[in-house]
Amino acid sequence: MPEKMPTMREAIESKGYSRRDFLRYCSAAAAIVGLETLGIPKVVRAFETKPRPPVIWLHFQECTCCSESFIRSTHPIVADVIFDYLSLDYTETLMAPSGFQAEKSYKDTITKYAGQYILLIEGSVPAGNDGVYCMIGGRSAEAILQEAARDAAAVIAWGSCASNGCVQNAKPNPTNATPIHKLIDKPVINVPGCPPIADVMTGVITHLLVFGTTPDLDSQGRPKEFYSRRVHDTCYRRPYYDAGLFVESFDDENARKGYCLYKVGCRGPVTYNACAVTRWNGGVSYPIQSGHGCIGCSENGFWDNGPFYQHLASFPGFGIESTADTVGTVIGLGAAAGVTAHAVATNIRKRRLIKKLKDESVEINDDDNEGGNS
Repeated sequence: MPEKMPTMREAIESKGYSRRDFLRYCSAAAAIVGLETLGIPKVVRAFETKPRPPVIWLHFQECTCCSESFIRSTHPIVADVIFDYLSLDYTETLMAPSGFQAEKSYKDTITKYAGQYILLIEGSVPAGNDGVYCMIGGRSAEAILQEAARDAAAVIAWGSCASNGCVQNAKPNPTNATPIHKLIDKPVINVPGCPPIADVMTGVITHLLVFGTTPDLDSQGRPKEFYSRRVHDTCYRRPYYDAGLFVESFDDENARKGYCLYKVGCRGPVTYNACAVTRWNGGVSYPIQSGHGCIGCSENGFWDNGPFYQHLASFPGFGIESTADTVGTVIGLGAAAGVTAHAVATNIRKRRLIKKLKDESVEINDDDNEGGNS
C-alpha cells in the first residue's frame, strides 16, 4: 500500500505558519489559476484534505533552462510550491544527495507512492541507436522514462524539448530526439516554450494541486488556460499592425517608435502562448516588448520553420476568437495578399482622412482671410 503523505495544511503548520498564513497562500493559489474570490473556499478545502504530492523531476536531452526559469521566478508562490508544498523527492539539479543516495530517493518514491507522485520531465528522449545519446547511470533515458511514468498520477512535459523535441528534433535530428507524449501510453500535459514562462509552470502545478485533475488541453496537449490565444491577439503592438505601421529593419526609425515587428519575422500571429499577458521577470517584459520578434518557441517544429527574421509566408487570419484547434495550418499566399491589402486599405483611408482635414483647414483659413480683408 502507498504511504500516506501529509496534507498541504499539515505541511504548512509543521513549518510554524499560522492559519492566517495558510489562508493567504490559498488566496494566492486561487488567483494564479484564475479563480474568483468565491473560489477560495474550494482551495482551502482541497489543501486541508489532499495529501502533499511527491514529485520526481527528470532531465534528459536539454539545457535545464526550464528549471532555471521556474526557480528564478519573482512570484512568491514559486518558492512555496517547490520547497514547502510539494515533496520534491528527486531532481538532479536541486537535490542534495548524489549517487546511490539519490537513486534510493527515486526508487523509494516510485515504490512507496505509486499512483500518487507527479512526474515532471525536461528534455527530449533520444530513441536512436538504442538511446546511447543520453545515458544516466548506465540506463537509457527511455528506460528511465518508462519506469517513472508507469505509476505516475500525472505527467508534465516542461519546455519545448520535452513537448515537441525542440532544437534536438530539428532536421536532420541525428539522435532521433522524441517528445515525451510519443513514448508513453498515458496523457501528458505539454507546457512548451524555450523556456516556458515560470508563472505558467507554477499555474499548471497549482491547478493539479487545487483540482486534482488535468487542466483542459488543446490539440497539442497544452493547457488552454495559457495557450488558447495567439501572442498577436494580446500584443500591445497590435494597433500598429492594424494601422499598417511596421518595422522594416531593427535599426530604423520605426523600430525606435515601437511599431509592429511582423515584417522582420515576428511569429506572434501564429504562436499560442501567454507571453503578452503574463510576461516575464515578474511581469516586467517579454521578447516583443524588448524589441525582438517572437520566434514561436511554443509551437511544434519552430526550429525548422524558416529563418527567424524572414517575413511570414502565410497568416491564419484575424480575431481573438481563433484558437489553435480551429485555425488552419496552411493558408497560402492568399492570406499574405489579404494582409497586404488590409495594410494598403488602411493607409489609403488614413491618407484620404488627412487630405480631407487639410482641405477643410485651407477652406477655414481662406474664409478667415476674406473676413479679415473685408
